[in-house]
Amino acid sequence: MTVDDPTSSASAPGPGGPGTPIGRDQHHPHHEVDHTAQPTADPLAIRLEQLILGAERRYTPFQAARSAGVSMELASRFWRAMGFADIGQAKALTEADVLALRRLAGLVEAGLLSEPMAVQVARSTGQTTARLAEWQIDSFLEGLTEPPEPGMTRTEVTYPLVELLLPELEEFLVYVWRRQLAAATGRVVQVADDDEMVDRRLAVGFADLVGFTRLTRRLEEEELGELVESFETTSADLVAAHGGRLIKTLGDEVLYCADDAATAAEIALRLIETMEADPQMPELRVGIAFGTVTTRMGDVFGTTVNLASRLTSIAPKDAVLVDGAMAQELARSGAAPVSEKEAEAAADESAAYRFALQPMWQRPVRGLGVVEPWSLTRRPPKIPR
Repeated sequence: MTVDDPTSSASAPGPGGPGTPIGRDQHHPHHEVDHTAQPTADPLAIRLEQLILGAERRYTPFQAARSAGVSMELASRFWRAMGFADIGQAKALTEADVLALRRLAGLVEAGLLSEPMAVQVARSTGQTTARLAEWQIDSFLEGLTEPPEPGMTRTEVTYPLVELLLPELEEFLVYVWRRQLAAATGRVVQVADDDEMVDRRLAVGFADLVGFTRLTRRLEEEELGELVESFETTSADLVAAHGGRLIKTLGDEVLYCADDAATAAEIALRLIETMEADPQMPELRVGIAFGTVTTRMGDVFGTTVNLASRLTSIAPKDAVLVDGAMAQELARSGAAPVSEKEAEAAADESAAYRFALQPMWQRPVRGLGVVEPWSLTRRPPKIPR
């Protein structure tokens, strides 16, 4: 690819014409970018950056793009997709940045990825690792960098600590990523219908803490933070342990999905039972819907997701509501009877239903028309006669 040679350090006759600032994304002309953003010049920050990146600052964005053999426009799109601010033409990039650009562009040149897909790869990786890095600094390194002895500054502790932790954390990150990639690939290749590899049929569940807004006014910030962390940690562990996938957490709410209805139902009831056992936790309500779901960048979208959210908003405290499709799927798989009459007819059979379903009053749901929710509960174990 060719590189648009700048006429100055601040502007270039780029794809948008003369005077277009370097790095300006021509696909989003409405988006104004601060091209005066500069990287830090703090000596310790620079030392830590060099330690973590394993390279010194050598390139301006233009020089990095030219060394990687990509256009300035594409380099800027990759850089922003990864979540980094435009830095004008400051000399702040390293050999690692050049290599990353070269690799992404090489995948496009080889036809393995389209250019939009390469940008998506950069964006999804950047968003995921940005959250991970912030969490590690806030919750992990922050505590460990407290001076161990009187008279020592945090500055004196941080560098050797990062130097020791970096290789271990890097190895662990790669291990977990490979494990997750193997699991995700396995799920996809087991789908019989190629169309379902993108638009799949899943059970989607929302779990929401009741009265969270009132809690934010009553609790101190530290107490609120501990409550949210406990809720998210407990939810994540339960979802993973029972075979679901945590999609995201939103403070007082978690979104998860599962390949089969029974798994999603078990997770929902386990969540409520676990939170009920903790006197510090507010009540919980859960909504589950089953149907076609579109997956993008680790998130899920579509009518099924919206319906699960709406069911959560109308669910009673410490209760689970499911939609008709979820109820039918539980019945089809033998996890729940569609009626008590059916349950009584099967009373003498060896198979026992795990869940009970009770139809509720039909009601209009904003944006989705009239739905008939079903109450989901755990069926008591059958007592042998």
